[in-house]
Parts: sequence; C-alpha cells; structure tokens
Amino acid sequence: MDIPYTVTARPDTGLYNGKLGIWLFLASEVMLFGALFTAYLFMRLGAEPGTWPEHVQSIPAGFFNTCVLITSSITMVYAWVALKERNLAKYRMFLGATIACGFLFLGVKATEYHDKYMHWGFMVKPSAIAKYQDKLQKMDAFMNWIPSENSGDGAWEVRGHLHEHDGNLFTIVPDKNFHPYSLDGKTKPAADADPEATITIDQADLTRPAGNLLPAYGTYYAIYFTVTGLHALHIIGGIVVMLYFLGPGSRLYRRNPEQLTNRIEVTGIFWHFVDLVWITVFPIIYLT
Repeated sequence: MDIPYTVTARPDTGLYNGKLGIWLFLASEVMLFGALFTAYLFMRLGAEPGTWPEHVQSIPAGFFNTCVLITSSITMVYAWVALKERNLAKYRMFLGATIACGFLFLGVKATEYHDKYMHWGFMVKPSAIAKYQDKLQKMDAFMNWIPSENSGDGAWEVRGHLHEHDGNLFTIVPDKNFHPYSLDGKTKPAADADPEATITIDQADLTRPAGNLLPAYGTYYAIYFTVTGLHALHIIGGIVVMLYFLGPGSRLYRRNPEQLTNRIEVTGIFWHFVDLVWITVFPIIYLT
C-alpha cells in the first residue's frame, strides 16, 4: 500500500507529509533552544559585575566551527540539487562532504571539551593573593575579582591549564590577560611572558576546592555544556540520518527518485536549523 502525499503536496497544506512533519518538529525545537537561550541571557544580564566568566572560550575554534557548518549547509543544498538533476554520483559526493563537515565539527568540539577538562579554576582568598600576585602580574596572567565569592567576602579567580598536580599543590600555565586591540587598531599579543611559565597554587589558599571547568565549577559552564552538548546530539542525529541515506537508504533512488529527493530535502531543513542554532550559540556564548 502506498502512503499518500509522500511525493506530491497535500491539497490542504501545500506540503508533502515529510515537509509538514519536519516543520512541526522544528517548532518544538525552537521552543527548546529558545528557552535555553532566554535563560542564559537573563542570567548573563542579571549577573553582578565581575562574577560572569569572560574570555573562556576559544573564539578561533568557535569561528572555525561556524564556517564548517555554513559550508555543510551549502554542500547539503548541492546534494539535493544533484538528486533533482538525477545525478546519483554527484549526490553521494556532496552528501559525503556534508557528513565529513559534521564529523569535523564534532572533532573540534571534542577538543574544546578536553580543553575544559584540562583547564582549572582557582578562587584565591584575598588574604593569600599577595603570595601569587607579583608573579602573576609579571606573567601578564588573568586575575578576576569575584565579589560574590566566599559568602560575599570576595576572592580572586585564576584560571589555567593543569601542568602538574601533587596532593594539594596545583601547578598551572595561567591564562593570559585578554588584549584584543591596541589604540592604533592593531592586534596585541596575549602576553609577552614565556607561554610555558608556570605557577603553583596551594589548595589551602583557596575559598573552595579547585576544579576543572566542567558544569560543577559554575553556572556558566553548566549552561555551556548543556547548550553545546544538546546541539552536538542534534549534529550526531543528522549525521546518522545522512549516513543511512548515503548507504542503504540510497536504494530508494532506483524505485522512486523523487521520494528520495524529498527525504533529502527534509533532512536538509533539519540540518540548516541545526546550523542556525550554532550561528546563535557562537555570538551569545563565545563572544560575550
């Protein structure tokens, strides 16, 4: 039995079944991601000065992934056009390129996650910061005063890549101060110090235990991993569907090429939505 309106449009909506279904599904997705983005913005705008983490994300990595997904949207359209032209070989080439872009995106994201795991944060007591301040300043290291930390008494946040951990002693390569532009408009180096210079911080000098930059470390990181992790799951879901249509699902081309074309169009609509979500994630989370 043939299911009606898998190829032709329904008279009441002007859309075939798959296209109508994907738009209804994306309506729920808009509410899901919209709620997360709105919650993030309210928390970001309501945070006290100095309490919200800044310059944590790798902007080049985020920008690169943005370019990767934009490229994947282009190759996805070309895959659909190839089916419209009844060129199966060209379709497979462009769909394979889209899948490759998806895997590349996930690879960069996995690298970023690993970086957060190896990245540690330290809330240094005001009474103990003098032990580290001179060296940190000579290294042009990032130090941020958090007034709401330690029951309102405040603390100095220092972040860096974990170099060595020996009991209560943490040796890190500290983050450098963020210098985006000089007055003449030219990019300034992040620091003039030796990038391999390290500093050792004692757990006893902290207001709370040191932690890597994972969700338990703070609200910002919980939001970051929730939003980007959920987005990555959508990327994985899209890749699984495209792998099916690249392999066994492509056999439909012999029976009904127009139906396969419609399925790729529906997959493409989902993929473009996932790309659009990332284009929203990048400025909100990486550039603020």
